[in-house]
Amino acid sequence: MQRDRAGRALASFLENVLEILRRGVKLGGFPEPLYKQLSRPERIVIVKIPVRMDDGRLEVFEGYRVQHNSALGPYKGGIRFHPEVTLEDDVALATLMTLKNSLAGLPYGGGKGAVRVNPRELSVRELEELSRGYVRALAPVLGEQVDIPAPDVGTDPQVMAWMVDEYSKVLGRNVPAAFTAKPPVLWGNPVREYATGFGCAVISREAAEKYLGGFRGCSLAIQGFGNTGQWHAYWAAKLGAKVVAVSDTSGAVYDPEGIDVERAIEVKRKTGKVTNYPEGEKLRDPQAPLYVDADIVAPDAIENQITVENVDKVKAKIIVEGANGPTTPEAEKKLYERGVVVIPDILANAGGVVMSYLEWVENLQWYSWGEEETRARLERIMMNNFQRVYERYEELRSRRSDVTFRDAALVISLQRLYEAMKVRGWL
Repeated sequence: MQRDRAGRALASFLENVLEILRRGVKLGGFPEPLYKQLSRPERIVIVKIPVRMDDGRLEVFEGYRVQHNSALGPYKGGIRFHPEVTLEDDVALATLMTLKNSLAGLPYGGGKGAVRVNPRELSVRELEELSRGYVRALAPVLGEQVDIPAPDVGTDPQVMAWMVDEYSKVLGRNVPAAFTAKPPVLWGNPVREYATGFGCAVISREAAEKYLGGFRGCSLAIQGFGNTGQWHAYWAAKLGAKVVAVSDTSGAVYDPEGIDVERAIEVKRKTGKVTNYPEGEKLRDPQAPLYVDADIVAPDAIENQITVENVDKVKAKIIVEGANGPTTPEAEKKLYERGVVVIPDILANAGGVVMSYLEWVENLQWYSWGEEETRARLERIMMNNFQRVYERYEELRSRRSDVTFRDAALVISLQRLYEAMKVRGWL
């Protein structure tokens, strides 16, 4: 069990997700059987993946695929390669994917996959063998009409390329729609690489328009400078915001006058550390962007970053959750008591799965849109999703003062799931 610095027990990521789910069911007036159905996944598959390492030894890795709910369509969710991944975390992430896909109006259920490994310790050949082995082990429960994986932490378009190739070999034909976020040459769409961060930037802009009077000139601090954080910063700057802080595991860079985002990205890509960015104040704590003076703070790294232990240090007016589950329920309650609006992960970071849906539709038809047209479609969907949640939030808040933006998103998501499960006869 995890504990904070004071020795208090911390709820697990899954416990936090289930607490949020239960609150949404209660707030929306849905029957208890809905919670019972959604609190457990439909299927969990655990596989072993043997890989012959470069030094000749055989290593056996453990892989997971959690298929949470299929009421709305095929399972959809990423594959994570990380040394600290757990099956419990995978269940939590798959649950969030079900809610996220429902909220976005996509014809998907939720899924998530993982392998317990540090991909940075593998050679390119070893990584390819692991990727292909994962697909071979899980091929019977994958497919463009069954379960469509995408990248997550520790995986990327190259891993998806190996995976779609291996799955195509298993079936004896090309099956591009079975995986998304592939390289463009393998029927991927170039927008998918930056879709999650772009979607976060669009949501940041929409939130700023509602609560700060506009986005241009707003200060934005981003914790986590991986794919989501980099593209969130890049597109937010393009849309008129001033990025004042970014961080990775090496520490943080803070400059109230604004960071040159493109330069920071280049430094990160060339050196592996954003703290090698030449200007600005260097801070040792990777969580530092959560605490700086900024209008908007974006936790774009991993779960459980804003907790009751550090929430009092957060000064921003708006939190945009680029990561999955970065704010604990207890911390979120404190933020709302102070008037801070938290834009939840199932809305804020849905750009990736929305773009995966668009790529999947292209692949099923063997047809493609141009990059600008695709990005415009993605932006429109994200804007519409924000507006629907905002309107429901205002409606609910007129009746209850303790309602959050997350509550509104959950009620919309759960309503669609409830109706689908009810007409199927599951409830």
